Amino acid sequence: MMAKLSADILDRMDIFILEIEELQIPTPLLWEYIWCLSLVMSMIGLPAIKKNNIRQLRHYIYGIGILGFGPLLYCILYYCPDVWRYLTRDDEDEDSSAEVEIELWQGYPYGLLWYAFVLLASQVHFFQLHFSYNLLKAWRMRGTLRKPE
Repeated sequence: MMAKLSADILDRMDIFILEIEELQIPTPLLWEYIWCLSLVMSMIGLPAIKKNNIRQLRHYIYGIGILGFGPLLYCILYYCPDVWRYLTRDDEDEDSSAEVEIELWQGYPYGLLWYAFVLLASQVHFFQLHFSYNLLKAWRMRGTLRKPE
């Protein structure tokens, strides 16, 4: 994602690199920047693991849920019409002028590329939530075992 956003970031900083400009990377949408904030959540999660901090780990879980899965869900909904058009198009009527244009990048349908990204990113976020939730449960159990009776 950072590689995709690098073209826009460099443009905003008035830095021109010919090799990046030749790729003709489409302009990023707001959800892509919001999704990158889920990487910042790792800065909350890793110290929480070191310190066994339940509160910070809970913030990490909520952050991944909102900043990780939220933009991915928006991406699915945003590109759904393009992907549906691409999957249901008739190859014989490819030359007809009535067909709506499908956005392509480097010859590949842009929506399907995003769906592949969503598949991989959602797996990573799912495992983040799964393991952090199990860790949270283990820490809570340890805390209940330590209480004097």
